[in-house]
Amino acid sequence: MLYALIGEDAPGSHEKRMAVRAEHLARLQALQADGRLILAGPCPAVDSADPGPAGFTGSVIVAEFASLADAQAWADADPYTTTGVFARCTVKPFKKVFPQ
Repeated sequence: MLYALIGEDAPGSHEKRMAVRAEHLARLQALQADGRLILAGPCPAVDSADPGPAGFTGSVIVAEFASLADAQAWADADPYTTTGVFARCTVKPFKKVFPQ
């Protein structure tokens, strides 16, 4: 089943985000290599694809996991969670309707 992982950045966590970004991306690349990643990306803090020093307010990931517990465990082990980039990460079942 698909799950949406919605991470919300802690205030002032941009430097932490940049410090562990490569590790975070490696985990996403592993999901992609397994054919389980639908989409992933950050939420800019301003209306721009490149927010510069404004940074990001969080991230959204939609991926396939065997269960809600597995999706939550993956989110809990992500470096954005373990290092405090995310103040919280909500994990919800997700039903893809479009594109078909």
